[in-house]
Amino acid sequence: MSKTGETRRVIEAMVDGLNDHRIADMGEFFAESFRWMGNCGCGTKTGLPQFQDNWQRPFQAAFSDKVCVDEARLFMGEWAAAFGRQEATHSGRFMGLEPTGKRVEIRYMDFWKVVDGKIVDNWVMVDFPHVLAQLGVDVFGGEGWEAFDRGEKTPPQPDHGAGA
Repeated sequence: MSKTGETRRVIEAMVDGLNDHRIADMGEFFAESFRWMGNCGCGTKTGLPQFQDNWQRPFQAAFSDKVCVDEARLFMGEWAAAFGRQEATHSGRFMGLEPTGKRVEIRYMDFWKVVDGKIVDNWVMVDFPHVLAQLGVDVFGGEGWEAFDRGEKTPPQPDHGAGA
């Protein structure tokens, strides 16, 4: 727990750097061999160059006029977490879609581990299906469980006695 303050300092400075659209000098915050582990659609990046080339640059190419809104940041020892959203304009090619100019909400969660003043692990969840839905693409082909919530479909029930 004695490392909470250092972790907070590193994460807050890194978030400021991301919000300033910095790429080339992000090694200030990330260990050269850090791991960025994203959900399906985001990929996994091993090392700072992969993060810069295969996440930061494509993301900035696809979305402009970004505003980051962290709903919460939590710090505990070497670990930090955040969740929130970015509001951005779809101004470049994204997942095969040409720019629409639409304003979208990009929801995310991040979990970071900081060792010796550098981020060594970054677990990431970015809600790309939600982004694509805002751009008119249903990645679930109408089978998303939101249809249950809207009352459009009846949720299946187990028939083997479990959970009755």
